[in-house]
Amino acid sequence: MAGSGDGGNEREVLEDSINHSSSFSRHRYRRSMSSGEEDKGLLAFSGWVYHVGTNSIGHEYSHQRFLYVKGKYVEMYRRDPQENPGIRPIRKGIIGPTLMVEETGSRKVGNEELYTIQFYNRLDETKKGEIACTSAEESKKWIEALDYAKQQAEYELSRGGGARNKLSLEADIDLEGHRPRVRRYASGLKKLIRIGGGPELLSRSSSSLGTGSSDGDFEGEFGDAVEAHEWKCVRTINGVRILEDVADGKGGKASLVKAVAPVDASADTVLEVILNLDRHKRYEWDMLTGDLELVDSYDGNYDVVYGTYDPKYLGRWQSKRDFVFSRQWFQGQDGAYTILQFPAAHKKRPTRNGYQRTSIKPSTWEIRSLTNEKCLVTHMLEMNTAGWGRWKKSSSCSKFEKTIPFALLSQVAGLKEYIGANPSLKCEPSSLALHSKHSEGDPPDEFYDAVAGDSSSTSEDEESDDESEKEVILSSSPQEKPVKPKPAPAAISSTALKQASDAAENASKELDLSVPPIHVDPSQFNSVLHKGKDDADTNCWTSPGGAGFMIRGQTYLKNSAKIMGGNPLLKLIAVDWFNVDKATDKIALHPKSLAQSDAGKNLPFILVINLEIPAKPNYSLVLYYAAERPVRKDSLLEKFADGTDQFRDARFKLIPSIVEGYWMVKRAVGTKACLLGKAVTCKYFRQDNFLEIDVDIGSSSVARSVIGLVLGYVTSLVVDLAILIEANDAAELPEYILGSVRLNRVRLESAVPLDG
Repeated sequence: MAGSGDGGNEREVLEDSINHSSSFSRHRYRRSMSSGEEDKGLLAFSGWVYHVGTNSIGHEYSHQRFLYVKGKYVEMYRRDPQENPGIRPIRKGIIGPTLMVEETGSRKVGNEELYTIQFYNRLDETKKGEIACTSAEESKKWIEALDYAKQQAEYELSRGGGARNKLSLEADIDLEGHRPRVRRYASGLKKLIRIGGGPELLSRSSSSLGTGSSDGDFEGEFGDAVEAHEWKCVRTINGVRILEDVADGKGGKASLVKAVAPVDASADTVLEVILNLDRHKRYEWDMLTGDLELVDSYDGNYDVVYGTYDPKYLGRWQSKRDFVFSRQWFQGQDGAYTILQFPAAHKKRPTRNGYQRTSIKPSTWEIRSLTNEKCLVTHMLEMNTAGWGRWKKSSSCSKFEKTIPFALLSQVAGLKEYIGANPSLKCEPSSLALHSKHSEGDPPDEFYDAVAGDSSSTSEDEESDDESEKEVILSSSPQEKPVKPKPAPAAISSTALKQASDAAENASKELDLSVPPIHVDPSQFNSVLHKGKDDADTNCWTSPGGAGFMIRGQTYLKNSAKIMGGNPLLKLIAVDWFNVDKATDKIALHPKSLAQSDAGKNLPFILVINLEIPAKPNYSLVLYYAAERPVRKDSLLEKFADGTDQFRDARFKLIPSIVEGYWMVKRAVGTKACLLGKAVTCKYFRQDNFLEIDVDIGSSSVARSVIGLVLGYVTSLVVDLAILIEANDAAELPEYILGSVRLNRVRLESAVPLDG
């Protein structure tokens, strides 16, 4: 896809990419090779949105606008151009390869709760803007439409020649600043997909476009991972299964429990119901947190709420109870939603006379699509074993059924029945018969690719600096006894080992085997963090290998089969841990960098991963991977190292895994593979014998929120990361792990100044 010599294969790759990543797969991308002919088979999308922003005097505005997306072009109108022929767009441009589109959650705009989408150019911060929709579902569809447009621009860029020159002369869509005079691109729409209704239906209008993706009958943490938890169903109540994690088997003071049920509605609908604070609606399904009011909100995907409840429904308390908790929600690249709920304190809601402040236990919601109109809902929390043990074994009513944990578990049953009794909440079926490869048995790749090795969790009585700045103090989690992480399951079949060996052998072909290997010894290189001596060592790094991760196997394109990862191709030789005033790129050029040392300059190839972590101060976690031979010409690694940024963005993949740590952090981080170039801004710097990838975690509000949570518990976490180049072609399979690292209980204060 990076070159221009094999146009047919490039188009097939793009078609497969569209089929795999969006719901528009039925309409194949076809383009005439004659520059004089009109584009054929292009999809076009249109509908009403809000254009939101801030005017010159600092007032926020929200205007209804009609948006057209055709191919790579985007136009904004005051009125529907199909109903008003000849009308000119007020703004226009393209979704170019450097333009980032990010769903930024919901927030109040005027008097309405809207779901916002942010545009920004990663190379020019002045080019930015925001649109908004009235539902999460419509927001998701616009994200898919804009992603499709970006793929068209990337395809044209990959063709080189005149197409590349033409693209470089066209401006990205700019939703802020002066509106230039523009010409129309909206003529000749081949296949128009209408998103949403007219302006009078903009509030709560449902779209005629279905999600078109079916992930199969997945269950929460199952799928492509060897799951560390061992869930046992202990009760079934009203069609909702109550499961307990029995992996540890020691019966400690706390148990991890979840309620799981399929719900006959889309994941977007369920998310909106859970987040909705309308008292009359919550009364119909929520026996505990029905009376909620918004205290504060941040970034569109984080808020703090205050609630009260009548004690007569729970226990024998005389005084009324109130509580404050925070909610943080985000959507993974596989489309699943996660909501994290923590007990909190806020200065706007001090304790009240006549009310006793209660702490709501930390919990998580996970909402995963099964079909267009069905999803799997999981509510997970940790509870004290006392009372729980007697209830799960008894068929009669017990005191546990008068507790807050039981009320939280019962929310899933209430949610299921409420949605079932209100058909209007469900998504209307699509008027277009759109299907994707997912519905044909090809589950998304980003679905639990890490083989976790621990069922326990630990926490520390620590708080994030970021959270205190928001005037929110998260209540500390109960201390847990650290448990040594368990190894991957011992019953690994010889077939799995053979497949991992084949993957490692395939990886070795990425290097030039005609050149004798050099000996790469990490002890020759100095770095801020030291290499760990054993599992008990802290503030250090080790090389965990690849057995803890699941990667695409030889037959992945036929049956989606994944295999256990083999030994990484590149050797981890050092890890630097810097504190910096602001995000710092091209760190490999700094005198303190290993790449500038004499030993580093003598290595055939170095991959430098610079994870730029937003905090106060900011941090850079720099991973150095070395090859023992030069990179082979025409290999996948060579195409990645010397290819275009668009190719790199589409292939650069990371799999995270919290091996040991607080269970809420595990749920937030997950174990799903992530195409980093699609999730956050990545910059690539190729020079001499190294390739540096600068990963700006702060460029995404969701990633920024998750990393803020991680930093609050970092000294109790053992984190594994695997770096891959995604294989999309049969010749590139099986996948191989480029490099991996284990970070063992890193201390923030151990970071050294980069320029100190």
